[in-house]
Amino acid sequence: MKFFADTSDIEDIKKLNEAGMLDGVTTNPSIIAKSGRDFIPLIEEICDIVDGPVSAEVASTDYETMSKEGAKLAAIADNVAVKVPLTPAGLRVCKELSDKGTMVNVTLCFSPGQALLAAKAGAAFISPFVGRLDDICQDGLQLISDVLRIYENYEYFDTQVLVASVRNPLHIIDSAKMGAHVVTCPPKVIHQLYNHPLTDKGLAGFVEDWKKTGQSIL
Repeated sequence: MKFFADTSDIEDIKKLNEAGMLDGVTTNPSIIAKSGRDFIPLIEEICDIVDGPVSAEVASTDYETMSKEGAKLAAIADNVAVKVPLTPAGLRVCKELSDKGTMVNVTLCFSPGQALLAAKAGAAFISPFVGRLDDICQDGLQLISDVLRIYENYEYFDTQVLVASVRNPLHIIDSAKMGAHVVTCPPKVIHQLYNHPLTDKGLAGFVEDWKKTGQSIL
């Protein structure tokens, strides 16, 4: 499974990248607004750090403006994945950009039917929102399972399932069990995967026993 960080925090991105835990980055208008940074320079900086896909989202909802924004974002760097909403206009732009060889991440997916449309439009990634479905008492992970099953039926679909709106490590683990291609989440959720009380307990014991030897490796 590929790990994408859903953030614009440069330090978090650098740390995860240096640890080999980062395959890409996703952003959205809310994340950009929170950063307080200018959009284009920020995406350029992230693309310089990360070799994998960096999702940069259009801000408009009409086709004409969205198309122009998508072309501008795609020109930032070869690893930009233009992010478009799952609307008729968004999928039209997806088709347009994907036909030109640009990666497109179709976002705000909440049903298997929507995911099917995105694959038909040539999306490189489809982003089903697990946590937001859970919030309204629907099974977000069931959506992941349904989309994967549909895509597996048609070998000519190249769209990767990018699990989004991830709230906790179990979302990652359960999605990985299903065979989801990518997960995107805040860095803190990735870091939570390290945690286990038995690891902490075992390490503390090793450290204490090593001190008793009076030795030093260096």
